[in-house]
Amino acid sequence: MRKLDCHMHVHGGRRNWGWSDDAAIVDAADRLGIELLVCSIPVTDGRRADPEEVRSCNEGVLQAMGRFPGCIQGYCFVNPGDRQAALDEIQRCVVDHRMVGVKLYNQYKVNDPVVYPIIERSIELGVPILCHAGRLTDPADLARQPLISDAADFVDVCRRYPDAMVIEGHIAGGGDWEWSLKVLRNAPPSLYLDTSGSVMDAGLIERCVAEFGDERLLFATDMTMEGGVAKILDAELTPLQREKLFARNFQSMLDRRRC
Repeated sequence: MRKLDCHMHVHGGRRNWGWSDDAAIVDAADRLGIELLVCSIPVTDGRRADPEEVRSCNEGVLQAMGRFPGCIQGYCFVNPGDRQAALDEIQRCVVDHRMVGVKLYNQYKVNDPVVYPIIERSIELGVPILCHAGRLTDPADLARQPLISDAADFVDVCRRYPDAMVIEGHIAGGGDWEWSLKVLRNAPPSLYLDTSGSVMDAGLIERCVAEFGDERLLFATDMTMEGGVAKILDAELTPLQREKLFARNFQSMLDRRRC
């Protein structure tokens, strides 16, 4: 059964992301039967990174893509606050260097109007946007990530942009995932959800399918590779549902590319 990991990271020469050697994640992917890792190197501390730092992050991903062609693909990380610089970087990375899509972190909420030009450009290109997400409940976590987007923010922006492909990252990445699923029950068709994260609660994947459906649910690991595969295999799903989650749903997004 094909497996396409829509949310992973590489080291790319930066110390604050990925494993110590990208060859290790490629080896792990091979052992787990994952044929594609779509990776990024975001700035994660909430700072609104300047264009030079953003470009450095993406250069690290391009380096990994060149080292492992066919196995590693990239998301172009951007800071929406630098509008023209962000659009120029999308042109460079997505159009010129064939990255798969765009990556946003917690510099702005996904439904902040400053993000709209980025979403509109992704619609023009026919590529997805993957955004860091979570419904945080711990005050210390919230203090570190005051602008993290939650499910309600994603529903709001996807109602505004029905032609987009916006991926809410790591439903199993911590925080109140049950709250998130309740909000996502009537999510617009432009909203997708990935299964990544280190949370291994029993029944999580089955709840995702029951609340969100199996057409826009995407397999991902976000560096929890063995667990990411295991929770799909362990879930009470039909073979067709596993195929959809592991590869078909994300492949259908890749097939919508216009550039």
